[in-house]
Order: sequence, then C-alpha cells, then structure tokens
Amino acid sequence: MTWGTELWDQFENLDKHTQWGIDFLERYAKFVKERLEIEQTYAKQLRNLVKKYCPKRSKDDEPRFSSCMSFYSILNELNDYAGQREVVAEEMGHNVYGELMRYSQDLKSERKHHLQEGRKAQQYLDQCWKHMDNSKKKFERECKEAEKSQISYDRLDNDINATKSEVEKAKSQLYLRTHSADESKNEYAAQLQNFNGEQWKHFNVAIPQIFKNLQDMDERRTVKLGETYRNFAEVERRVVPIISKCLEGMVTAAKAVDQRKDSGIVVESFKSGFEPPGDFPFEDYSQNLSRTGSDNTISTPKNEGVVKPDPKHSISKAAKNKLWLFGKKLITPFLSSQSPPSSPPPAPHRPDLATASHCQAPKFASDPIAFCLSELRTVKPRIASFRGLKRGAPSLEDFSHLPPEQRRKRLQARIDELSKELQKEVDQRDALNKMKDVYEKNPQMGDPQSLQPKISETMCNMEKLRSEIHKNEVSLPNDPSQEHRSPPHQPDPRQAHQPDPRQAHQPDEFDDEFDNDDPLPVLGHCKALYSFDGQNEGTLLMKEDDVLYIIEEDKGDGWTRARKQSGEEGYVPTSYVEIAMEKNSKGAVTYI
Repeated sequence: MTWGTELWDQFENLDKHTQWGIDFLERYAKFVKERLEIEQTYAKQLRNLVKKYCPKRSKDDEPRFSSCMSFYSILNELNDYAGQREVVAEEMGHNVYGELMRYSQDLKSERKHHLQEGRKAQQYLDQCWKHMDNSKKKFERECKEAEKSQISYDRLDNDINATKSEVEKAKSQLYLRTHSADESKNEYAAQLQNFNGEQWKHFNVAIPQIFKNLQDMDERRTVKLGETYRNFAEVERRVVPIISKCLEGMVTAAKAVDQRKDSGIVVESFKSGFEPPGDFPFEDYSQNLSRTGSDNTISTPKNEGVVKPDPKHSISKAAKNKLWLFGKKLITPFLSSQSPPSSPPPAPHRPDLATASHCQAPKFASDPIAFCLSELRTVKPRIASFRGLKRGAPSLEDFSHLPPEQRRKRLQARIDELSKELQKEVDQRDALNKMKDVYEKNPQMGDPQSLQPKISETMCNMEKLRSEIHKNEVSLPNDPSQEHRSPPHQPDPRQAHQPDPRQAHQPDEFDDEFDNDDPLPVLGHCKALYSFDGQNEGTLLMKEDDVLYIIEEDKGDGWTRARKQSGEEGYVPTSYVEIAMEKNSKGAVTYI
C-alpha cells in the first residue's frame, strides 16, 4: 500500500501526519535527555557518597581489619559502578539523544522540500485548469454571440422591407461571429486536452512520487525510532557485565571479612607484652597470737609461736615490684621501655656464700603498720606517673611511654622507614659517583668538582641515617614471642644494651626489712656468645663460653637474669647468650 495511490487526495492530512511524526521523535529525544540527566545526577550522588565515606587519613593510619578493608573495597566498587552510570549517560547523550536531534533536523528539511514540491504541482494543475476554464467560457460567449448574429441575419433576410445593405451587413456580422466561435472552440479544445494531460500527470506521476517520498521519510523516521529504542537498551546492556563485576567484587569483599584475622589484629595492635599477675600469697598475721586456756589448747612457747614464712609463698623483691597494675604496686621495671626500660635491679655480690638470694622473707608480720606506711610512700608517686601515661603523655622519641610489644613494633617500623631512606641516599650517591666518573673521562660534558658538594651532602645524610638506625636498633627490645622459637641472633657486641646507672632500680625503704631465705629457682641455662664486662650495678660479668643458670627470663627489655655456679647473680644482655630453657621446671617463677 502506497500513499500515492491510496491517499492521492489527502495532501493536507499527510502534511499534518508527517508533522506529528517529527514532533513525536523530538518528544522521545526529550525523554532520553531527561533520562541521561537522571543518570548523571545518580552517578554524581554516588561519587559524593563514596567520597564522604572514604578515609581521609593516610593508608598507614588506617585500620587493617578485614571488615574495614572490605568496606573500602565496596566503596571502590561503588565508585566504579558510578563510573558505569556516567558511561550510560554519556552514550545515551551521544548515540541516542544527539542522533535523534540531528535526524530530526534532517527530517524537517526533507519534509519541507517534499511538501513544497507537492504544492508546486498542485499550483501548476490549478493554473492549467484555470486556462482551460477561461477558454471554455470564451467559447461559450462566442457561440452565444454567433447565435444572436444568426437570428438577426435570418430576420432581416426574411424582411421584405429590409434593404440589401442591411442584409449584407447582417450577413457579414454573422460570418465574423461564426468565425470567432470556431476559433474559441479550437482554443477550448486545446486547453481542455492540455489540462487533462497535466491532470493525469499530476495524479498519476507527480503526486504519487511526492507522497512516496513522504511515505519513505515517515517510514525511515519510524525505523530510526526503533533503532534508538534498541540503542537505549543496548547502552544499558553493555555496562551490565561491568556492573556485575562490581557487584561480584562487593560480594567478594563481603566474603573476605574474617573475624579471626580481625581479632588477631586487635591483639597485635594492643598487646603490651606484659604477663598476667601471679597469685597473691597468704600472709599469716596470727602467728604471734598465743592460745588461751579456754581454747583447751596447750600454750606454745614464745620461741615456737613464730611461724617462719614459707619461702615458696613469700614475696620476693622482684615479685613485690612487679605486681599487676591495679595491685599494691605498679610494674615499674617494665612501665618505661628504655634500653633497658627500667635498668635491672641491683644484684648484691656475696662471694662468701654459695648462693646469692634475691628472695627475702618479709618482716611485716612483726610490724605491719610500718610496712603499710612504707608501702604507701612507695606506691603514691608511681600511681601518679601511671595516670599521666593513661591521660596521653607526650610521645617520646624512643616510644618509652608504650608497652614493650607496642614499643618494639614502633621502633621496628621506624627502622624500616629509615632503612628505605638510607637506600635512597645510597642509590643517589652511586649515581653521583657514576656521573662524576663520566665527567672525569669526558670533561666536555661537565665539571666533576661541581658534583662534590652534592656527594658530600649525600654522605652526610647517610651518616645521619645510619646513626639514627643504630640508635633505634639499640633501643629495640627483643620479640618475646620469637625468643624460644628460633636460635637467637648473634649481634655486634658494640650494639649491646648497656644499663644506665642513673636509671638503676632504687630499692624501697622497706626492702632492707627482708631476709634472704631461698634463691630463685633455675629455669634453664645459657652459654655466653660474647664477653660482657658487667661494670654497671646489677649486671653480671661473664666471659665468652661461660655457662650460666637462668633464674629470670627476658621480659622484652633485652636483659636476662642469670646466676654463676659460684652463686653470683645479675643481668646479662639476652643477645649475648644462647639460651636453653628447662622443661617442666619446678618452682619456676614467672613475673609480669
């Protein structure tokens, strides 16, 4: 079915229909425009949302929990998802909306051209019809005039009173009118034939062709709409695989949440390195009380009424100074993690005894009031210092305000960072030296002496970094968790921790009230890898290959308490000895 044959007389309606088609196409283009604006707004809001919840701190300060890392992965996937929405908006704007607007302009121009051709054809046909009609009317007038002349001539010719001249005049007039009528007839016939031919061409050639062009234009418009409908969906379909990957990434991030790993990170982040407190011993204050006769018991002599405290349950000096944080006394030897955190307590040297004991029986049973007063005098300043630490005391360069485990991690991180900077300086020095060699071999390329200041500066920076690394390595305590799992490292003796006499442990006022009853139990033995002078108070002199007994383990400060076979006790650097611990040591004391 074609418009040219079926709608040959519906020019005006086709004019309205083609205009409606273009309006509908532009309406759909407006719909696509609003849709892509929604996509752009959606993508922008998603990006703002991701930016709002993304961490604003550096990666080193961010928590390493799997739940946090998964959330940040989800934010990254959501950001990629927003990017795909932007791709949808961009392709809709270019492949659909832009294409529709360009096609709409082309349709308007084409429609205008076809309609102009149709109007011209109609105007030409109307002009032909007008000429034919004029010739027809002229032929009709001429026939009427000739008919009047014929009647007039017949009347004069039959009138006997009419003169000959009047009859001749009427005859001449009849001839003229008849001749004019014949000419008008011939002209009318010619115009009629011409109009019929043009009318046939108009309705069988011109109008069908014009209407066919309009029909083709309208069908192409419909096809274009179908293509843009498909493109509208294809734009979305092309990003679906990528969006699916984003969603799969979110699911993968969700599966990566590991509660055990997070718990381990909490332990690693906050582990102090201290050991839990031991049991409090029973303190018998009733040993000096005598039984009365009413108790039906035999009175005990005075010299038998005092029960000697059990040395296994007595509070040694070391244990007394290492109770739990909320016990009688704070953990002063390990609260400040200097090198050593709080220098080893002095070990009195008694060459006349077979053993030198550091565990003395307390005498507070005979004078508890004096003991309590001296205890309070000792505890008060330590509690104040601990509160200052908990309130957030200013950070020290060697992180001495941190517990041993956290201090070790911070110092190790600083050493790693300084090592990286040192490596950069070394690479820069090597590069400068190579450039200097090139300049010396090829003076035209540059002056080798011009590089000397930079080389000197680099060397100076390297020395500073090495000094800083050495300083931190000296302050770095051993890792207690790795102490017995692998053979200890044999360090350079020049880097060993040297106890500071100014930081040596000051005994409390009531320390002298204790007697030495039993020595500390042996936990294992060690072999000296290096010689140690032991000049500072509380340290023990040893020579290479000496075998010592271990009576107190390293608590993260880099020092181990040992005893010679002669009975002399003191602290030695853990890195100077090779340790072998005894299994199932009886009577072993573990301090906090």
